[in-house]
Amino acid sequence: MTGEGYAVLDEELKRLKTQERPSVIGQIAEARLHGDLSENAEYHAAKDRQGWIEGRIAEIEDKIARAQVIDVSKLSGAQVKFGATVSVVDEDTEDKARYQIVGDHEADVKSGKLSISSPLSRAMIGKEVGEVVEVNTPGGVKAYAILKIEWV
Repeated sequence: MTGEGYAVLDEELKRLKTQERPSVIGQIAEARLHGDLSENAEYHAAKDRQGWIEGRIAEIEDKIARAQVIDVSKLSGAQVKFGATVSVVDEDTEDKARYQIVGDHEADVKSGKLSISSPLSRAMIGKEVGEVVEVNTPGGVKAYAILKIEWV
């Protein structure tokens, strides 16, 4: 994952542990004061939320423990690889796009971050400026020409 992706996960983990977890514990304690727990919707909702929070904490801790953080600013080269920011043009529509190839959990196409496991990323890996990649899409095969490779 990129350093930016690591920072986002780390921030979410801190928020979950320091804000969300104590808050839901308080909600559970307050709901217990209302009496019969078997028919207490607030209690069950808080317990469900607590389960989700604990699951998310475990998931993030696992990702962080297994993460291999790549400093994109130290990368270079003429070929597309993880961390590269690639400018492409759709050969049919002439629409241009710019994507950074990032880890799966960092992906957000709307902000220009494309998952390393996406079909377009897989097609571009190892290619250079000027090459054309073909990607199978639900609408058929799309061809993209690589215009520029940057290491931002």
